[in-house]
Amino acid sequence: MTKNKKVKLIARIVLLVGTAISLFFVPWLLVKAWILPLPDTVEEQVDEAIGHGFDGIIVYIDQAGKSPQYFASGWHDRESEIPANPYALFKIASISKLYDAVAVTKLVGKGRLSLDKTIADYLPELVGRIENAEKITLRLMIQHRSGISNFTDAPNFWAAPTESYEESLALILDMPANFEPGEDYEYCNTNYLLINKIMDNELGYGNFQFIQEEILMPLELNNTFASLSEVNIEDVMSGYHVGYPSDLKTNDYGMHATAEDVGTFLRALNDGSLFEPGEQEIYASIYEYEHGGWVPGYQSFAKYHKDLDAVVIGFYSTTDPKLYNWNLSEIINNRIVKILKRQKSP
Repeated sequence: MTKNKKVKLIARIVLLVGTAISLFFVPWLLVKAWILPLPDTVEEQVDEAIGHGFDGIIVYIDQAGKSPQYFASGWHDRESEIPANPYALFKIASISKLYDAVAVTKLVGKGRLSLDKTIADYLPELVGRIENAEKITLRLMIQHRSGISNFTDAPNFWAAPTESYEESLALILDMPANFEPGEDYEYCNTNYLLINKIMDNELGYGNFQFIQEEILMPLELNNTFASLSEVNIEDVMSGYHVGYPSDLKTNDYGMHATAEDVGTFLRALNDGSLFEPGEQEIYASIYEYEHGGWVPGYQSFAKYHKDLDAVVIGFYSTTDPKLYNWNLSEIINNRIVKILKRQKSP
């Protein structure tokens, strides 16, 4: 055997060993979900996903030239054995940041907020309590480049979530910055806690009213709500967290919406019909056009696929401590898109 062949053989062995080791640490459920033959239809894929351990799934698809498609599998309520309902309300968690970013855009467009003003300008009481308050702009907060600590990372936060702005803010006051403003990126819910407070102060009323007036009403989104207190609890899909025995739908984690309402909003966000003249340029400079959301019991995904001209919304009603189900959801989402692409091909 020549020296070159030996080197190639050794490299191949190292690659195989490395692959085997990496697979050892990847849950086989993820591997299985990834390598299974692709079903012919989205409906079959949604049903197959229930077999991977999700209690319930909702998928909404709005593809250009086709009527909207609604899919649901598993349980709306496991204990009562009520089948999944594609029109159910769901806790959309951080997908709500898209609505917040649009609201900020509209307030900036109206000259009521400035992207270049700082926490010190808008919330002067936090100077000395949040490091770099004089340098952290509204723009940096929207883009998660502020360096502020994330209040939901506090120990055992999800075991006893805070219920007010003051309680949430108290979890990060006087903590050192994670990095200098604008020098890095770190996803941080505290940014949007402060953004919502800034909007409330400027408006003189709760910013969700502004979201209703400027976003929901023009788009006729009648199934999007600020909190659990505004809805019929029976209309909310149950959510479950692995290792926790109870249904989590009675926990109030913010906005609730149907998949169709989220899909209609996302379509308008991406095609620009949501914006007044000049607003789309502002939005494009500060935030993204897709999002995911996670709270215990609920995973949500909202994405527009330009090559298909299709909005795909996915709701999954089972979470787990190690986020395996998040990765599993993303695999399923990708497989759904592959099915759509295959169906589009001649």
